[in-house]
Amino acid sequence: MEELKNIQPVEDFNWDAYEHGESTTEVSREEQEQAYDGTLHNVTDREVVEGKVIAMNKREVVVNIGYKSDGVIPLSEFRYNPELKVGDTIEVYIDNQEDKKGQLILSHKKARATRAWDQINAALENQEIIKGFIKCRTKGGMIVDVFGIEAFLPGSQIDVKPIRDYDVFVGKTMEFKVVKINQEFKNVVVSHKALIEAELEQQKKEIIGKLQKGQVLEGIVKNITSYGVFIDLGGVDGLIHITDLSWGRVNDPHEVVALDEKLNVVILDFDEDRKRIALGLKQLTPHPWDALDPNLKVGDTVKGKVVVMADYGAFVEIAPGVEGLIHVSEMSWSQHLRSAQDFLKVGDEIEAVVLTLDREERKMSLGIKQLKPDPWETIEEKYPIGSKHVAKVRNFTNFGVFVELEEGVDGLIHISDLSWTKKIKHPSEFTQIGADIDVIVLEIDKENRRLSLGHKQLEENPWDVFETVFTVGSVHEGQIVEMLDKGAVIALPYGVEGFATPKHLVKEDGTQAQLDEKLPFKVIEFNKDAKRIILSHSRIYEDAQKAEARAERKTKRSQKKDDVPVIQNQAASTTLGDLDALAALKEQMEKGDDK
Repeated sequence: MEELKNIQPVEDFNWDAYEHGESTTEVSREEQEQAYDGTLHNVTDREVVEGKVIAMNKREVVVNIGYKSDGVIPLSEFRYNPELKVGDTIEVYIDNQEDKKGQLILSHKKARATRAWDQINAALENQEIIKGFIKCRTKGGMIVDVFGIEAFLPGSQIDVKPIRDYDVFVGKTMEFKVVKINQEFKNVVVSHKALIEAELEQQKKEIIGKLQKGQVLEGIVKNITSYGVFIDLGGVDGLIHITDLSWGRVNDPHEVVALDEKLNVVILDFDEDRKRIALGLKQLTPHPWDALDPNLKVGDTVKGKVVVMADYGAFVEIAPGVEGLIHVSEMSWSQHLRSAQDFLKVGDEIEAVVLTLDREERKMSLGIKQLKPDPWETIEEKYPIGSKHVAKVRNFTNFGVFVELEEGVDGLIHISDLSWTKKIKHPSEFTQIGADIDVIVLEIDKENRRLSLGHKQLEENPWDVFETVFTVGSVHEGQIVEMLDKGAVIALPYGVEGFATPKHLVKEDGTQAQLDEKLPFKVIEFNKDAKRIILSHSRIYEDAQKAEARAERKTKRSQKKDDVPVIQNQAASTTLGDLDALAALKEQMEKGDDK
């Protein structure tokens, strides 16, 4: 800034005249004003100029730009530069040379904004370090005041370490690097992390260069995720995968470690190029299988906790890091295809029997059904042939109903053994899954672990009675309950059903009988063994017509006999009389012989 000119005072200035408002000098007022104006800079509105800080307080900064008055700027416009002091040179924007109060109006913020884009572009191009004031939080990061422009600081770019509390950064002035500029939308992205990454990269190279597999180091828990734990090894991070935290199963790493916890870890592997370090924690302790009771053998009973469930079985931890698998087939004596979730759930404390044990492969299989006796060992005693029981319906097939008498004891009721009288197309018409049903044991197949059961056998065979009721030729009232391509099903008294073909459903007027129609039916076939009754409606009137025809023919024959001549009758009568006389004579002769 130019120095002020040294103006000499007028030597013969008449101060008395000046006091009375008179001009007593030879220099005119205009000349005096011109001399005064010559000491000032010529400035214009909306111009950016340099000024010097001449005073400061807690709220304002007084700036001299060489104008006839000084400007006052709010201290808040200098938040990005907390080191501002008297004597510093700054850029200011002239809003107004003179407001209503004659005050020079300046703005440092506008001056920065005017030149901000040039400075920001230069900072990106030259990789310069700039200062910014963190104004507030926003989604995904922070808003930073840089040269009067609001820039975005992503949360991942604040530090190399994960940030737990973003609010502690609000109101701070920090150094940044410009990493991205969108000229179209005037968006600026800055990073503080980029400033320290270069230094950390050098540290990482030095640390990784000294690493060895199997080396044990002390680290601090830096971050905990669902898949593992990140450990700060002093400038470089390593990951303990969740499977390397403990010999036992770990559902949540928080169960094993805590943030900021110091612990020893072993280096399992590392990649110098990608700078990845795999760490282990469980490897610092002996494998639990090596400490397993040497006396444990097949057939022993062990206690454990269900840690993982799958459809095919359950994994049970009998000691930390020692697990055995209970296959679903070893959970029950039943042969039903069922899911392991039907028997167990995660967290269950159970007892199991050791079925196989391979210490070298570190594998073990367990069973829980072995804790109970096999019901098929004594099946003939508990379920003898002819015994009656209550079973639960488990499943249907087209040919019958599978039922369970108890866990592991299954049986089949064939569809033909459900009812004496009803023609059942599918078992679902007769019962439902989960329902109880009374059964009687018909056969025992111990080898295949299956019982043949019956339901209808609990009642006497009504076909013995039906044989005397539905005799061939007898007529009964029936109702058509189902129409089929080959005929109709007829409901008869006593809950029995018969069948009639289409030609036997023709009524006397020539029409066909319809569904739900009630008509008289004649039994034309009765088969007790096949439980089949064949019916006919048309035979009723057809037989009646035939009977009438026979009666007519008989009447006609009688009429013909009545028309024979009398002489013939007499001859016939004489012939018969002669025969009687001969018979009497023969009888007398036989008596004479006896005498």
